[in-house]
This record gives sequence, C-alpha cells and structure tokens, in this order.
Amino acid sequence: MKQDLKSELTKKIIIDEAFKLFYENGFKSTSIDKIMNASALTKGAFYHHYKSKKELGLEVISLKLQKRVHQGMIIPLKDSGDALKILELTFLNRIKSFPLYDKQHGCPMNNFINEIGDYEIAYQSALKKIIENWKAELVTLIERGQRENSIKNNISSQAVAVYLISAFEGIRGIRKLYQDDLILDEYLNGLSLYLNQLKP
Repeated sequence: MKQDLKSELTKKIIIDEAFKLFYENGFKSTSIDKIMNASALTKGAFYHHYKSKKELGLEVISLKLQKRVHQGMIIPLKDSGDALKILELTFLNRIKSFPLYDKQHGCPMNNFINEIGDYEIAYQSALKKIIENWKAELVTLIERGQRENSIKNNISSQAVAVYLISAFEGIRGIRKLYQDDLILDEYLNGLSLYLNQLKP
C-alpha cells in the first residue's frame, strides 16, 4: 500500500512539474531532463511511470488541461437560472479569476493547441475532446435558454458555442502581449454586447 502511495505521489510530482514547464516554456522545448531536474527525481523514476514524453504529454492534457476547463468553464454552465446570465457570468468570472501569472502565460490548452495541435494525431484528438466537451455543454445551455425564452430561437446554438470558445481562447492569447488588463476589459465589453444580441 505504501509503495502504491509513493508511486502515485511520484507521478503527481512529474505531472505537476511537466505542466508548469510546458506552460512556461512550451512542450517541444521542455525535455525529460528538464522535468526531472525540476522535480528532483531520477530519469529512472520517469521511465518507471512513462514510456515517453508523448505519453506524459497526453496525461498532462487529460489530467491538467481537461480538469481546468471542466472546473472553470463547464461546471458553472450547469447552474440553474437564466441561461443567458449563466453564459455571461461563466466567461466573466473566469476571465476575472486569472492571476497575473496566467495572464502573462495565456491559456495552457490554447498554448498546446497552437504548438502541437497539428503535430501528432494523438495530441490533436486529446485536445479536440476537451473542446468538444466544452462546446456540447454550451450548446446544452443555449438550447435550454431557447426553450425557456431567454435566448433567441432563430440562432444556431452550435455557432454561438464555437464563437464563445474562440473569442475566449483568442483573448487569452492576445493578453500575453499586453502589460495591463485593458484588452480584457474591452473583450468583456464586447462579450456583453454580443450576448445582448442573443436576447429574444
């Protein structure tokens, strides 16, 4: 039992350090050696748990990126109440919740998509799965809003969902170029204007 706990703790250390280094320096430029140095573990410990950097990368996507999106952008969509208001609050609250570190480094999922989304089919599939889950939850909420008459019926729920995801991911990347949050304030004003157009 103790060995199992030690093994799980070692994996958690590797995943946490890998995520941090991938986020700060990029996936391709982060070597296994750098991850092991940061985690103060041996290369043997790495290969005991992972066959390759690719396998670790896929685990970081499923355990770190997917979790971040699920907790920050999907769970809030399941709230009861006015669907349009929930949409606005989910995106607004998430943007406002990011510390300076996250603003400076952008969205880790978006960084992965831009760097390795077209690099290998396994990465592409894992990242696409996160986007598709997020999109599906947005569509569910939008269509609930349409049934409850808080969102226009003559709009495509799929199109709105894709637009909201794209705008959010885009502003996370753009914010990396700026030293303050003015660009985020402009995004939030634009979001409010867009969502107002969805009212019946």
